[in-house]
Amino acid sequence: MKTRMVIAVLLLLFAAETAVLFFFAAGDTEDTQDAVLVNEILQTLQEDWPDLKHHRNPSGLDYVVLDLDGAVLFKTRESLSESINSAVRHRDTILDIRPRGTTSGRLILHNTSAQSLQSKKQTCILLLMGVLLLQCGICIWYLLYLNRRIIAPFHQLKEFSKRIASGNLDIPLEMDRHNLFGAFTESFDIMRSELKKARQAEAKANASKKELVAELSHDIKTPVASIKAASEVGAALSGNEKLKDNYSQIIRKADQINTLIENLFTAALKDLTQLSVIPGDMDSRELKTLLENSDYLHWAELPPVPDCLLYADKLRLQQVLDNIFANAYKYAAPPILLSASLEDWCLSLVIEDMGTGVSPEELPHIKEKFKRGSNAQKVEGAGLGLYISNYFMQEMAGTLSLANGENGLKAVVRIALSGRI
Repeated sequence: MKTRMVIAVLLLLFAAETAVLFFFAAGDTEDTQDAVLVNEILQTLQEDWPDLKHHRNPSGLDYVVLDLDGAVLFKTRESLSESINSAVRHRDTILDIRPRGTTSGRLILHNTSAQSLQSKKQTCILLLMGVLLLQCGICIWYLLYLNRRIIAPFHQLKEFSKRIASGNLDIPLEMDRHNLFGAFTESFDIMRSELKKARQAEAKANASKKELVAELSHDIKTPVASIKAASEVGAALSGNEKLKDNYSQIIRKADQINTLIENLFTAALKDLTQLSVIPGDMDSRELKTLLENSDYLHWAELPPVPDCLLYADKLRLQQVLDNIFANAYKYAAPPILLSASLEDWCLSLVIEDMGTGVSPEELPHIKEKFKRGSNAQKVEGAGLGLYISNYFMQEMAGTLSLANGENGLKAVVRIALSGRI
């Protein structure tokens, strides 16, 4: 609707410009003298001819009176033509003054065509400049409108796609659903929601598998332990060396089975090594953008960030901050306190929420895989966010530490300085 209005206004302005140019081109550039005023001037001069000292201009026209020898007897303005030759060059009107039927002088009426043409030119130029400025203003406004309603949303979609590709499905796509691409962007957010549901279903399935492995390991360990115990008793009581060797073989196989069962647990902890972390030089001013992206509910006031060169993977650092802010949104209330300071080898970023914190007994284990605090039982989650964030910070030569602050849980993200590692 706005696009049609802009096009209509521009067309109207173009029509106005065309009309002004047509008016100027088709207009009469020659000014004709008012015959009545000219006759009145001529009549007055003939009446006052014996003594022009008392002559008064009866009109608004400019003129000069010459005698037959070319001497100036009267003129209304100093800059007027004072000779017949200059009057001819200026295209002035020249009339004879005949007071008693005999030519006694000349009347030179000033030609104002040039001034009128100049005035029309100036008026036309001013009108065209005004219309052009208005057109430029409309075009600039429309470009800003297109940037806000089309280009900026596409940039948001680009950042949103990066997050989706990195596996961050918690942050919604905050956009105007009623703009030109409202349905399109809403479909993207629906896709994110469905992917998040699928991820949660997958996490639940994996948790069920781990519970099944734990149950099977318990069920297997019990009879294996009984077999091993019985074999140890048999080996101790047996007087036959061959029989004792058989019992020892059973004991070794039981130990082997126990080792395989333990490997089922440790193997599950190795999957995170597949997530690549490629740190490099990053300007600390980019940290403001990362914080703005993570704090999409605007709970925090961004602190001044010291200028320095960081050693980090921008994508993975974004995930770390996303996980910390997502936890604050889930388990705490606004505001979120932020501060940034330089240390010897790193930039320290302190993020403290207004929640209840974590019990001292659970705090040392909160960064472990699938570990969640007791206050998180009624909130959905897989218990992987802090574990993954800690892994990313270690791979970037930084640290992630958690503690109970004065208000709630305090996360300290230490990002290594480039050249200090």
